[in-house]
Amino acid sequence: MNANSQRVRALVKIKKLHGDAVIPQYAREMDAGFDLVAVEDTLIAPGASAKIPTGLAFALPEGYELQVRPRSGIGAKTKLRLSNAPGTVDAGYRGEVCVLIDNIRTASGERGYTCLDAGEKSVEVAVEVDKHSYLIRKGDRIAQGVVAQVPLAVFEVVDELDETERGSGGFGSSGIQGS
Repeated sequence: MNANSQRVRALVKIKKLHGDAVIPQYAREMDAGFDLVAVEDTLIAPGASAKIPTGLAFALPEGYELQVRPRSGIGAKTKLRLSNAPGTVDAGYRGEVCVLIDNIRTASGERGYTCLDAGEKSVEVAVEVDKHSYLIRKGDRIAQGVVAQVPLAVFEVVDELDETERGSGGFGSSGIQGS
C-alpha cells in the first residue's frame, strides 16, 4: 500500500502453527481480502464436507473480526462451497483458522484413481475415489479473509418499532423483476 493510503489499519498478530503455513498478504493495493492457503492435502467426496487447516492462528484487535469468505474463482468454476460463508473468527479466538468446504456434487458412481482439483482439472490420487471427489492440495488458495470492524450492539427492548417503507416484508417481498 502506498504511503498516501487512507485505509484504516489494524494490527493483526499471526502465529504459524505449521511450517508450511503461508502468511497472508494483499495481492493488490485496494483489495479487501487476502488469501487463506491449505497446509495439507484433503480429499472431499461428493456430498461431504471437510475442515481444511491453514496452519495459522490470529490475534485480532478488540472490536474486529476475521471474515472467511469464498474465493470467486472456486465458486464460479467448481462445486466447492464454504459451509458457513462468511465464517467469523472472533477477536478472542486463538486457535487455528480452518476453512469448512462442502463438495456439493452428487456421486457419479464411477470410481478410480482420478478426481478434480480446485481448478476443476483432473488429477491422479493414491486411493480409489468417486470421480466427482475434489482434492484440495497443500498450497491451494482456498478462501479469502477480510478483517472487519464490528460495532458493539446495545440492545433496547421497546413496545413498537418505527415504520419503514418495507415494513415486515421478508423473503421475496421485493419480487424478481426489475422496474
